[in-house]
Amino acid sequence: MRFLTTNSSLLLEKSMGFLWTKQAAILDNIANAETPDYKEKVVTFEESLRSKIQTAAQGTAPRKHVRDILETSEFAVTEQMVSTRMDDNGVNVTTQSIEAVRNAYQIRYVMSAINSDLSILRSAVQG
Repeated sequence: MRFLTTNSSLLLEKSMGFLWTKQAAILDNIANAETPDYKEKVVTFEESLRSKIQTAAQGTAPRKHVRDILETSEFAVTEQMVSTRMDDNGVNVTTQSIEAVRNAYQIRYVMSAINSDLSILRSAVQG
């Protein structure tokens, strides 16, 4: 089934997983905003993926290497060690709320792109 998925559809799949995990981390941060010693969770994916793709694009057979990178790339959840209050809690609820809304719009955009790709595939199959 690998031949049915393009690099762009694979990237959309990875993006949706990243955004879903990011939304869960944001909601967890907001839920623990009053917990002493709680450290804000941050999900990273874009920076490491960008650097891996740029490195692969400079080598031989960049399309194959990009696909391998997309298939093996994972996102990471880390804790930020910045505390903003005296109880060592590092969560700014206002910032997290804004980020949750921004992330929800990104999820909606990725879902729209996935639906568009599936509509094109459905049209091709039906003829």
